[in-house]
Amino acid sequence: MFAFFINNTPDNRMDHEVHKEGCFWLSIAKNTSYLGIFVSCGPAVVAAKRIHPTANGCAHCSPACHTS
Repeated sequence: MFAFFINNTPDNRMDHEVHKEGCFWLSIAKNTSYLGIFVSCGPAVVAAKRIHPTANGCAHCSPACHTS
């Protein structure tokens, strides 16, 4: 089980990245929201898409959920 967060500031592709607690990229994000505790990135991205429909997994900490 891991804590996941969403970056409320979109990246250059207009994706809002979903990060696992401890990710370097989460540590430098300035505007994030806590999503909750999940067993994997899949359910975390589903929850994130309710907030930001363009949510996408971080290529570094959630590569299984990174689609672009």
